[in-house]
Amino acid sequence: MAEEKHHHHLFHHKKDNEERPVGEYGEGGYTAETVTTEVITTGQDEYESYNKQEKEHKHKQHLGEAGALAAGAFALYEKHEAKKDPENAHRHKITEEIAATAAVGAGGYAFHEHHEKKKDHKSAEEASGEKKHHLFG
Repeated sequence: MAEEKHHHHLFHHKKDNEERPVGEYGEGGYTAETVTTEVITTGQDEYESYNKQEKEHKHKQHLGEAGALAAGAFALYEKHEAKKDPENAHRHKITEEIAATAAVGAGGYAFHEHHEKKKDHKSAEEASGEKKHHLFG
C-alpha cells in the first residue's frame, strides 16, 4: 500500500505533474501559506495567571516594605548624626530629609502593590468560579 503522507509546512514545493500558473508562483514552484493559531484560555489557565500575578505583587510589596524600613532607619540615623556632629548638622539634616522622602515613597509603593495583590486575588477567585461568602463586606 503506497499512501501519500501530507506534511504541513510553511512552504510547499509544487510537483511537476500538478498544474500551476507560472506567473503566480514563479519559476521555482514554491507557495507560501499563512499559519494562524488561536489560543483559547480556560478558566484554570486564567486562575493560574492571576495567582502568579498575585505572588509577584506580594513579593514587590515586601520589597517596598523593606525599602521603607531601610530608608526610615537611615533617616533616624542621620537625625542622630545631626545632633552628634554639630559642624556638619546641616548636611545630616538634608540627608535625613532625603531618606525620609525615600521612606515615604517606598511605603507608597508597598501600599500600591498591596492593592494590586488584593485585586488579583479577587480576580483569581472569580476565575476559579468559587465565590467566598463573607458575613460582612
